[in-house]
Amino acid sequence: MKTYRSSSALGEFIRSRRQRLRPEDSGIEPLPGRRRTPGLRREEVAYLANMSVTYYTWLEQGKELNPSQDILSSIGRALRLSDSEQNYLFSLAEPRPVAAPVSETRSDLPLLRALAGQMRYPCFMTDDSTDILAWNRSAELVLADFGRMPENERHVMHLIFQNENCRKRIANWEAFARYTAAWLRTIFESNKSNPRYLKRFEHLSRVSEDFRRCWELYEVKDHRVFPIGMNLPDGRELRFEIHSAGHVDHDPNLVWTIFVPQVGTDTEQILNELLRADEESS
Repeated sequence: MKTYRSSSALGEFIRSRRQRLRPEDSGIEPLPGRRRTPGLRREEVAYLANMSVTYYTWLEQGKELNPSQDILSSIGRALRLSDSEQNYLFSLAEPRPVAAPVSETRSDLPLLRALAGQMRYPCFMTDDSTDILAWNRSAELVLADFGRMPENERHVMHLIFQNENCRKRIANWEAFARYTAAWLRTIFESNKSNPRYLKRFEHLSRVSEDFRRCWELYEVKDHRVFPIGMNLPDGRELRFEIHSAGHVDHDPNLVWTIFVPQVGTDTEQILNELLRADEESS
């Protein structure tokens, strides 16, 4: 794992995107000579982006701190970046204001938990440290028993990459792990001044080979909605689409994640049966 100046992160990102492309993908004739590394050469990207090889090399090496949006747009076109990847590239080049001290004041947890409790679909709310602050009974039945988790383990990084029960529950765990790592990469630059977040990130980087593998794909969150399958103990599978809403209760650091049953499946019926049985047994 490498750290963490924006210029360095920018260089690492465009290098990773360069290495995934082949000349034939970009409509150019390969330069002569044996290729020692996968993907396009720097000279080829510079040609496609209409800039000097020296300047592009400086960007990859983190020596150029202030590339313009026009330059970044040209590189994005050369590297065939998606809209989300292009926006992420812009964010890496933005000047970072001096970070204010991270507040230890928690949000109004009773309010957040009351809001979550009004939902029948599984949901939970997270803060900028990825702590799971509020959830509902559906989430406990489908995903994990958050109430019984040690508080220091009740955060998204641990839940997805270190909680074995949760891993077994998620039918498409590999795809969802990559999605989670892509989300963590997308928010990394804005959160790296948060000691709680950074400590967890660095711990996960040390202990989880799966996380390192997903992180080193250099993917960014590219979908507003993501499909997920959840295995029940009785062998049935629920199929959801994950939706996220930000700025909960006017707090820009809060995200509300909601598991919406996929249309055309029996997930909503099974979920209603689970909740009814749970209410009758309580």
